[in-house]
Parts: sequence; C-alpha cells; structure tokens
Amino acid sequence: MKFMKLGSKPDCFQTDGTNVRYVVSELATDITVIVGDVKFYLHKFPLLSKSAHLQKLVTGEHNDEIYIPEIPGGSAAFEICAKFCYGMTVTLNAYNVVAARCAAEYLGMHETIEKGNLTYKIDVFLSSSIFRSWKDSIIVLQSTKALMPLSEELKLVSNCLESIAVKASADISKVDWSYTYNRKKLPEENGNNPNWNGVRNRSVPKDWWVEDLCELEIDVYKRVIVSIKNKGIVPNDVIGEALKAYAYRYLPGFSKGVLQCGDPLKYQSAVSTIVWLLPAEKGSVSSSFLSKLLKASIFLAFGDETKDELVRQMGQQLEEASVSDLLIRSPEGEAMTYDVNAVQKMVEVFLLQDHNSEIESLEEGNEIQEPRGPGILSDATKLMVAKLIDGYLAEVAKDPNLPSVKFIDLAEMVSGIARPSHDGLYRAIDMYLKEHPGIGKSDKKRICKLIDCKKLSADACIHAVQNERLPLRMVVQVLFFEQVRASASSGCSTPDLPKAIKDLTSGSHSSSRSATTNPEEDWDAVAMAEELKALKGELASLRLANGRGSSERNGDGKNGIDKAALSKMKGLLKSKKLFTKLWSSKGGGYGENSGSDSSESLGSANQEEAKSTPSRNRRHSVS
Repeated sequence: MKFMKLGSKPDCFQTDGTNVRYVVSELATDITVIVGDVKFYLHKFPLLSKSAHLQKLVTGEHNDEIYIPEIPGGSAAFEICAKFCYGMTVTLNAYNVVAARCAAEYLGMHETIEKGNLTYKIDVFLSSSIFRSWKDSIIVLQSTKALMPLSEELKLVSNCLESIAVKASADISKVDWSYTYNRKKLPEENGNNPNWNGVRNRSVPKDWWVEDLCELEIDVYKRVIVSIKNKGIVPNDVIGEALKAYAYRYLPGFSKGVLQCGDPLKYQSAVSTIVWLLPAEKGSVSSSFLSKLLKASIFLAFGDETKDELVRQMGQQLEEASVSDLLIRSPEGEAMTYDVNAVQKMVEVFLLQDHNSEIESLEEGNEIQEPRGPGILSDATKLMVAKLIDGYLAEVAKDPNLPSVKFIDLAEMVSGIARPSHDGLYRAIDMYLKEHPGIGKSDKKRICKLIDCKKLSADACIHAVQNERLPLRMVVQVLFFEQVRASASSGCSTPDLPKAIKDLTSGSHSSSRSATTNPEEDWDAVAMAEELKALKGELASLRLANGRGSSERNGDGKNGIDKAALSKMKGLLKSKKLFTKLWSSKGGGYGENSGSDSSESLGSANQEEAKSTPSRNRRHSVS
C-alpha cells in the first residue's frame, strides 16, 4: 500500500477523555473548533493561515468558538487537516486520503491561500501513487461512497474508475501479479521455492481481476464494470465470469440455485444490476448462470421485464442448457410446479433464430448458398435441443397439475426436429400417461401421434408392446415395425402383408373412415386382446432368441435367430384375421401423421382379457 508523510514536527495532539482534543504548547489556545461531539482546543494563527473557510468563520477577536458539523470525514478528517496546519507529521494512505481531501476542500485549503497547501499535496499523492496502484484504487473507490457527492465533484470517483478500467483492460502479458491481492501466493512469492530464479513461469489468467472487484458494493461495482465494458478491450466471456463471481460472493446460496434469508431489497438490487450488466452477445455467460439468475428473479418477485430478458438469453443458447437448468419453479400462486411457459418462450426464441437469419439474408440480397449460413442453427444444435426438451418433458410430466395442453404444445414445438431415436420422447409421454390416467382420448391420440414407431429402439419396443397406457393401434404398429426390424436383421424378406400395413412403412396413413363412424364399432376388443397376447408371446420368444444369438455369431456375422419363432411371428403378422380388423375399410393406420380418430387404450382391451386371463400382471416402466 502506498502512503505519504506530510510535515516534520512531532505530533503534539493530546486527548482528554473521548470528546476533547488539544495541542500541547507553551502558548495558550485561543480558539475552540467543535466538530460533531468533539471539541478541539487550538490556536488561530496556524489554522487561519491555511484555511479560507475558517477565516470567514472567525470574523472578530471575540469569536473564539466555531462549529463545523458538516465537514466531510468528521473529526478524524479535521484532525488531519489541523495537524497539517501545525506542520506536524501526518501519514496519508488509501484508507484516509479521500476523507482528508474532501475535508481540505471544505476548509478551503487551496493554493490561493498558501503555496503547497493540503489540497495540492493530496492531489499529487493521488495521481502519482494511489491511481497507479490496482489495490489502492479499489480501496479509495470504496471509501468515496461515504463522502458523496463531494468525492464525485472532485473527480475522485471518475479517476478511480478510469484507473481500474485501464488496469483490467491491460494486456495480460504485461500484468504483474502484484496487481491482485485476493489470491493465494505462489510458492516463489512465499520464499518456499529454492529453485526460483526470479522468473515467473506461470501465466496470468485473463480474468485475474475478477475476484478483487467482488469487494465493492453493488452500485459502485456497476460503475466499474460499465467503465471496463466501455473500453471495449475485455472479452465478453470475461465480463460474464466477473458477474458470475460477484453473484456467488454477494448472494448467499446463489451457487446452489436457492437464495438464503437476507435483505430482499439488497438482493433485488444485486440481481437486477447483474442482469442489466449481462453482455448481449450469445455465449457470454453459461446457461446454468442464466438459469440461476432467472430462479432468483422469480424468488424475489421481479417484474416481467427482467425475467423476459433472461428467458430470451437462455433461448439464444438453449442447446447449452441442461434439464436441471430448465426446471424453474413457477411463481407463487401458480398451480403448476414448474414454469413451463418460460421454457416454451425459450424454445420460441431458439427456433426464431433460424427464421430471423433467413429474413436478414433476404433483406441483404444475399442468397443462402450453404446449408447453414451465419447465425443459422445447425442440425446438430437442433437435435441437442430436441433431446433436451424430451428430458425436460419427462421431468415435468410427474407434475399432477400440468395440463395436457401445456405438455402437448411444448412437445409439438420440437416435433419438426429430426431425431434418430424417439426413445426420449416415448419415455416422456409414457411418464405423462402414467401420472395422468384421466387424460382424454383425443389428447392421448394427439400425444402419441408425436412418436415415430420406426425410431424406437428394440428395448423401447419391448416396453411399448406391453404398455397398457398406449392406444391399441400404436401397440400393434410397434409390433409390426419390430417384426420388420427382426426380418431385416435375419436376412429374411418382409412378409407379404396387406396394403394398409405396407403403407405404414412408406409413410402412407390414408384413412377411408368417415367422420360419423363410431370407433367402438371397428374394434372387437375381446378377440383383439387375445390375438395381441399371442403376438406378444411370439415377440418375446423372438427377442429371447435374439438374446441368445448375440453371444454366438454365425459365419456371415449376423445374430443367430430362432427360425421357428421367427416363422410363427411372420405367420401371425400375415394373419388377416388380426390386421383386417385394424386396417379394414373403416380403419386407418395409427402413425406419426395418422388421421385416425381412434384412441383406444390397451387397458380397455385388457379389461375383457382380464376376465379370461386374471393372472396376467406383467408391467414395465421406463420411469
């Protein structure tokens, strides 16, 4: 820490009790200066020779008691000025220099009164020492707050801000570690490294200054960060790291996503300031940090403006988020556990980036030659978001108060994103059907239409065909595609099936069903349940055979398959007794784009099946 000594005479100030100061001298004191509740017994000549303000107060010989209750810095600052007037030794440092400078300004201790007066000497000390020191500049800046507005008028604040911003923006190759003080010393600095040759072999990190500024109050911190940003040198990710470090230091519990008890107004000021300071550029801060800010803003009951800005920024980089980042609690008074509306807005912002990029390209008159132009989302990025939303839906599906329309709308927002696997979507839908058994048939149909059975893994298919929560048509469709997969893996050709079945594989889902048809008339629930039971049994045998064959490869490298079980499966799939009922002239395929209005549940068929097979109790769950 830098310091400066003024004067050469010994310090003759004495204390009598707690509220009396006097100067030990052969001459009797002739003036009493009252500062607050402290009385100073002094001599007129030394004071009046350097202070224009005291000269005005002491107008006559009998005016030997004056009051200066509003002097900046109080009695301590006045004592420094008084000692300087007497020529006594006084030491200035980063902790008392602002108070002394403001007090000297108040007392009018300028060059016009006497050359080399106190204001001049302090200004020299500030410019030559304090503002050249990183840590002293921070200390001085902290002390200016208690001396507003005079410290602002004297440009002490602006000079500190400039000093800090310049040093934080310096080339890290020119940064000396002595700039910082909130860090652990290196071994060589402790003198514990006998091999140190005086050359530092550890590079300075680009965010070396971040922790040091966490000592500042939020309003002062805001001005520092603005000054640093205005320089335009520090990268946005470093600014983001600084804001993150400050939030973790200033907001207890923030790192865990839950604010601890404290001063709500203080927390509100900090969070709103941090949000205001966030760089607008995508990727400047992590999605996890944005999520914590959003959770804090909801906890502190912020207005929509702050929350909307955080939702927008999260949406811009949604592919970087995790499911836990999206699990944001609903505001108080909401029935839903999680704020699904906020996540929907994030997805809208994410998808809108593609649309906006295309518009910008058209406005600029540029033709998009590449599959992905600047700012346009890649297929990989979209796939990451689709998987993220699948995982999120699986979590929020457990909320009994989540309306089906919210679940479906969010799922449909990413339904247009191509995914190699629909296992995650299937798991989310199965979880929702499990937790919401009272869902209507039309909503169940709408949900299940989002699943492409061709994109379910073998394990998911096994689960699906035994899932009584799914509509019956979807179960049969899963059985068919599992058979197609099994046939392809064994090298056999796909069985010769009715046209309506083949249409499923080609994406054709036309239906001849009239609008007035009663779905109940198209289904023989008892017969269908019995045949499905047999088909499931054959599928289980086929999967068991595949399991055995996985450890024993035949000569051409394919898994060994129980040909007898495969033959039975083909026979069942060829059976028009089963599929005529499903894809008759009144029926249609139930697929991803099916126009069928049937939403029969496997459970409804099993009510009849249970009468003849009461011992059936096989259940699977992916939840």
